[in-house]
Amino acid sequence: MTGNYKTDPLLVILGPTASGKTALAVALAIKLKTEIISADSRQVYQSMDIGTGKDLLEYQNVPYHLIDILSPGEQYNLSAFQDDFQDAYRKISAKNRTAILCGGSGMYIQGVLQNFNHTNIPKNEELRSKLDTFTVEKLSKELENYPSSFTYSSHPTSKRQLIRAIETRLWSKQNPQDDLLDPSPNIPHLIFGLAPPAAVRREKITNRLKARLHEGLIDEVEQLLLSGISAEKLIYYGLEYKWTTLYLQNTISYNEFFSKLEIAIHQFAKRQMTYFRKMERDGLKVEWLNDDQDKNEHLAIILQKQNDFIYQNQ
Repeated sequence: MTGNYKTDPLLVILGPTASGKTALAVALAIKLKTEIISADSRQVYQSMDIGTGKDLLEYQNVPYHLIDILSPGEQYNLSAFQDDFQDAYRKISAKNRTAILCGGSGMYIQGVLQNFNHTNIPKNEELRSKLDTFTVEKLSKELENYPSSFTYSSHPTSKRQLIRAIETRLWSKQNPQDDLLDPSPNIPHLIFGLAPPAAVRREKITNRLKARLHEGLIDEVEQLLLSGISAEKLIYYGLEYKWTTLYLQNTISYNEFFSKLEIAIHQFAKRQMTYFRKMERDGLKVEWLNDDQDKNEHLAIILQKQNDFIYQNQ
């Protein structure tokens, strides 16, 4: 990522699932009369609405980018996101508007702020051949044996993802001199984080899961299967799509489906927070907003920090 960027900072709103980041980003966008760039690895897919929590009505009339840009079943990765982000960011900047990046995919956010480029890490065919004989459970345990200072993905769950994660961490250990993070980002930015207490987060996740089921999550996944998307593809997308597909295949009962999905989302939110903390260790400063404050107080803090940044960088 190269190029000259204005001093008005990119405003980043991040947080785990069900933390309220979209509502805050929308309120901020309305205040600034600007647009939002989504940093969500699954909301790029059309027809995957309830399971990915798009909540498009919440955007009101705020323009958004990188939502519904691909058909279900297509592949998407960090490199593609970096390119798509740059395109959206330049379009917003050309209108002299302040871009807002909002989402919970930490790797995507870190990727555009620190020029993260894991895609250049070569394939290790010998290692892949060996790991291909492992089960997902064994791969998960194997991943724990590798250094965690470098994280390929915030939530590797499929066999393919786990093998790539192990391959990447091994390469990082063997090549410590090759730093894949640029400590001097090209895009001026301010990062604000929402992190409700664990108990509050768990309650919000459970309530939202119940709401999504009421809104038709199971019907959505059933329609995706009927449209020709394979069960394997949907399981690959994880969380709601994985467990709903297994339920529709009669692999698990409804009670098992709800229980396992609920646990999986709680675990996912915890991994998201772990990744955000990793981002801080990698040099990205996150201004964590107090959960006891309301949205208007959060907006006041963000706008003040933005004004201070612009004044200091004139």
